[in-house]
Amino acid sequence: MAGILYLVATPIGNLEDITLRALQILKQADLLACEDTRQTRKLLDHYGIQKPTISYHEHNEAVRSAELLEKLRNGTTVALVSDAGTPLISDPGYRLVTKAVESGIRVEPIPGASAVLAALTASGLATDAFRFGGFLPARSTQRRKLLAKFKDDAATLVFYEAPHRILEALADIQEVLGPRPVVLARELTKVHEEFLRGTAETVRRTLAGRPPLKGEITLLIGKAPGPAANETPIPEAVATHMRAGMTRMEAIKAVARARGLSKREVYRLIKPGDRTAPQP
Repeated sequence: MAGILYLVATPIGNLEDITLRALQILKQADLLACEDTRQTRKLLDHYGIQKPTISYHEHNEAVRSAELLEKLRNGTTVALVSDAGTPLISDPGYRLVTKAVESGIRVEPIPGASAVLAALTASGLATDAFRFGGFLPARSTQRRKLLAKFKDDAATLVFYEAPHRILEALADIQEVLGPRPVVLARELTKVHEEFLRGTAETVRRTLAGRPPLKGEITLLIGKAPGPAANETPIPEAVATHMRAGMTRMEAIKAVARARGLSKREVYRLIKPGDRTAPQP
């Protein structure tokens, strides 16, 4: 009888962010396939779990998939984990899951922590529709081409980005997508968790005045304004941008650009007595 392949979500920072079911599976599995066995060992030691581990990462995925598939066929129960979060989300595992499914082996997800969802829910941006794009391309030319494809996308955009590229990425976002609301989520669930909100330009200025950034980064960009957005009263539209982290002037500029108006016209249409409008 074939074994079962479990896809076990692990904490993205705080070791307490793991489900009871995930701990149970880690204790019961015959073998744990880990992106980095040393990283997984910290979690296992924290919960007193002693299980054999084997490395499974992007550099040995082809060979390891064949090995693990053979073990699964012979009845071994395997739990696949990444260094943090949900397996396969910008992490190895797709090849093994595909082969397991093709071979008729049972694959079970054990849901839990995800940096994408954690950042999205706390961002203050729209959550009715979102698009996760993994890591942004490393080169500016490719990065701008990708961003341009999403220029009219009516969904919140979510990306991962490396700390040493974040300033360049924010500059490209500002250039291609304009003054949309942007949220930078860093070190989620960890001691130095931080959310920076504003436009790509203001977030970039904030970071440029600080020491080089470290830690895991999730970058979110507000959805493209659609026809419905232009039906929203201008004071309310400005207030919405400000709640997302923009300054008053940035919000006025964003609304003016979306409506094809001048900043002066938008400013004039904001009634000082309107509670939905930002006050001078």
